[in-house]
Amino acid sequence: MPFSITHNAHVLLQPVRNTSPLVCSHTNCFNKKEQTQNWNGLKFIRCNKLLKDLSTWGIGGPCNYFVQVFDQSQLVSAIRYCHEHSVRYVVIGKGSNCLFDDLGFDGCVILNRIEFLERKETGIYRVGSGLRFNSLGMQCCNEGFTGLEFAAGIPGTVGGAVYMNAGANGQETAGVIDSVDIVTLGGKLQRVSRNDLKFGYRSSSFQDMKDLAAIVAVTFQLQESTSARRKQRGYLERRRMTQPLGERTAGSVFRNPSDKEVAAAELIERAGLKGFRVGGAMVSNIHANFFVNTGGSTSRDMLNLIAFVKEKVDQKFGVQLKEEVQYFHPQ
Repeated sequence: MPFSITHNAHVLLQPVRNTSPLVCSHTNCFNKKEQTQNWNGLKFIRCNKLLKDLSTWGIGGPCNYFVQVFDQSQLVSAIRYCHEHSVRYVVIGKGSNCLFDDLGFDGCVILNRIEFLERKETGIYRVGSGLRFNSLGMQCCNEGFTGLEFAAGIPGTVGGAVYMNAGANGQETAGVIDSVDIVTLGGKLQRVSRNDLKFGYRSSSFQDMKDLAAIVAVTFQLQESTSARRKQRGYLERRRMTQPLGERTAGSVFRNPSDKEVAAAELIERAGLKGFRVGGAMVSNIHANFFVNTGGSTSRDMLNLIAFVKEKVDQKFGVQLKEEVQYFHPQ
């Protein structure tokens, strides 16, 4: 299975190698007493970590392994552990734009807590990939710098925003990147300059890097501005008026069609699907490209709703929507 990283979640899924003898089955895993395993200063929790607690959708069963990392050396150690024990893994941040299965994840979930922020020079920030992207956006604007005004309304992490080239209101993450620090599958740390990277709508060079294990840190270069805070307040007010911010969502479910002058939300609304639901999953009445867990939604509910909306939009408009969220198969 090829790796994939979601917008905001900073997720990376590695191919399955030989199954580790330590892996427990999903039929009895969660009923076991929580087990812990210490390795190189890391604490791995076995079987009892519910992925719904790590996802903004609030959906997902237990994972076989769970570990938190707080710096790049711990991240490298966690990845090395997974390789040595033939366990597939996924690196997540704030858990937005990802859908876990109710059966859980038969592998290791690495929670990225690399959240440092360094001011290198005027307008130059080097930040950990696990830092909240909205916090970074607020911080930069409060200090009088422009370029990340849009970030204040986007959940997730810096790493996920870079990987997916998050953007809104005419701004994109790529526009202010100076360099990106990554770790390879072999555990080597590398710095990639902006000139060596290509970005597009919700795309980046990182999505095609076969040797990428995770984004570790990002350096941004911003310009001074006296209007950044005012512009940001306007963006946030617009979001409050047009998005279901108080509900359990994963952000935009579909990418906007690149060859159409109409947004995915408008197509879904014109198909008459606002408020349509499957079990506990519902198309938002406020923003049609946001799907809500109204309470008790299963992963199957959400997958069926996504499939139904795709089918109806294709039937009515001949447009095949492409998911922005990432579904993680349990095995």
